[in-house]
Amino acid sequence: MIKLRYTAAAAALACTASLVAAQSATAQSATARSAHRAAPAWQKVGDGITSGISGLAVVPGSRPGRTDLLVARDNKEPGENRLALIRLRPGDRPQVRPLAWRGSRTPADLEALDAVPGRPGEYVALASDGTGYHLRLDTDAGGARVLGTFTVPGASEDDNYEGFALTSQGHRLVAVWADRGEDRRPGTLRAARLDLTRRAFSAPVTATFRAPYPAAHVRHVSDLKISASGALKVSAASDDGDDGPFDSALYDAGTVSVDGRGAVQLSVRKTPKPLGRYTGHKIEALACLPHSRHGVLGTDDENAGGALRTVVGGPC
Repeated sequence: MIKLRYTAAAAALACTASLVAAQSATAQSATARSAHRAAPAWQKVGDGITSGISGLAVVPGSRPGRTDLLVARDNKEPGENRLALIRLRPGDRPQVRPLAWRGSRTPADLEALDAVPGRPGEYVALASDGTGYHLRLDTDAGGARVLGTFTVPGASEDDNYEGFALTSQGHRLVAVWADRGEDRRPGTLRAARLDLTRRAFSAPVTATFRAPYPAAHVRHVSDLKISASGALKVSAASDDGDDGPFDSALYDAGTVSVDGRGAVQLSVRKTPKPLGRYTGHKIEALACLPHSRHGVLGTDDENAGGALRTVVGGPC
């Protein structure tokens, strides 16, 4: 009788062990399938020097897992693409759709892009010489139309602009733009209110930014974005020629705000807060998904083409 009870207990224990093992195997299999479906850290969006990303903005309706992006490219020759739409979906390769440029002469060397707050479908792109293009995206027509142009205050032939961002502060539109700097010369940031209807700026305030890393062949500001809280996020990149090697870093650089009198305040940290280092890529574009902490990094890796990476936090 005792032997029978022991045998039953042993059978029960063996059955439980088998069930646990089966559940564990199922969980491991699901994890493996999920990891297999997960997007790689960097997703290629094109090969060759004309496929890099120099500016990045989120298309309305995007959310984590279902993201549509408008990208700018710094191409210079006739017939080369300036703007494109990129669709990111789980388990799929990025889908790239070149867009037509309409309404003005095709620009050279677009280096930054941001969405206009409160105006869905409108964007501002900035070329390296300080020329800004106010755009309206028309996805059905497969293009973007230029609504008007402007030049940022203080632009000179010695500047090379790589960053531009917009934020709405106290019902006022504020723009921040930056010359990239180089090696011992820090990047120069300027901020001002922008009346986009008249395409006119208030008197800008100025600050400088020096990235602690990378240390060689460095562009201290390769792009910038302003989070919902007013935090100023800056990317820096090392560029040692069309074949690299490339390295990048992301920083919390300070804050942008508007005081009670409507004056723009630009505060840059003496010691920027590091948010991440990314070896092997030249980050030139940042974007934030609305109402989330998910950000997107875009690269212009010259002869190696362009790539995108989704991160939590980062520029947001």
